[in-house]
Amino acid sequence: MKTNTLFTPMTTKTLYIKIFQPFAQYRNPFTFYYAQTYPLPPKSTIIGMLQNANERYYDQEFWKLKVSVHGGFESVFWNYQQLIKGFPQLKRSKDGDIYIVNQELPLYNEGFKSQRTPVHQQELFNGHLYIFIRGNKKLLNEIKDALDLPRKILYLGRSEDIIFIKRVEFVKENNIELKLAKKSLWLTYPTYIKHKNFPIKNKKYPIYSIPIKVLFRNNGVPIRNKAEISKNTERDSEFKELIYTGFDYFIKLENPVSYEELKINGVSFRVISEFGWL
Repeated sequence: MKTNTLFTPMTTKTLYIKIFQPFAQYRNPFTFYYAQTYPLPPKSTIIGMLQNANERYYDQEFWKLKVSVHGGFESVFWNYQQLIKGFPQLKRSKDGDIYIVNQELPLYNEGFKSQRTPVHQQELFNGHLYIFIRGNKKLLNEIKDALDLPRKILYLGRSEDIIFIKRVEFVKENNIELKLAKKSLWLTYPTYIKHKNFPIKNKKYPIYSIPIKVLFRNNGVPIRNKAEISKNTERDSEFKELIYTGFDYFIKLENPVSYEELKINGVSFRVISEFGWL
């Protein structure tokens, strides 16, 4: 990797994943009267996809990976849905028939049925995502193998939000250059930047509180497989405030920051060293 005298070379590997996603909804849990989507997938969503691809659900080793996501969607639209509230369960009738109930009422019935809530849902259309994953070389090799030959249909977000893997490759060290931005920095593709202590001068930008880690716990202990999930399982989420940048985003800086320029097939991506890796 090329460096100048201010920096020392990195020792970790970086994996590049290019994805096309026809539809997506990355639910913002802080919206209630309508379901807002985050503009790009959160780190927690990306890690969940990688765990699913490797069939290593809830493996905490994946949370040690650093993620930088870039790209965007062609348009945003609104969808009107009726969401089911509660915890569906299988029941057996006196005649031996099995049916689904929710809140002690049938899920489907001509008369009384379980509660549904009409919700306006914001959705994204035609996404082009460029994701960089940095971490342990052995784990990254396993991830690359799983994405090169997927064992199942992969999704990012909801189970219906399928993805198409267009390219998976390691970034060569000589294609990563560490640079210093003194007064300004231009970012071609939308991305997330950590908000806390980031020395940005132009203060007009959207900020989202975005999940970067999600654990499921039983009595405080993280679960290890799906069979351990029950009604009493608690979802433990960690959020960070992130700046969302748009296309051709120009940042004016109060203080200099270092950034990495990663080149893939003639295309350059810029990741702010301390603030662009989640």
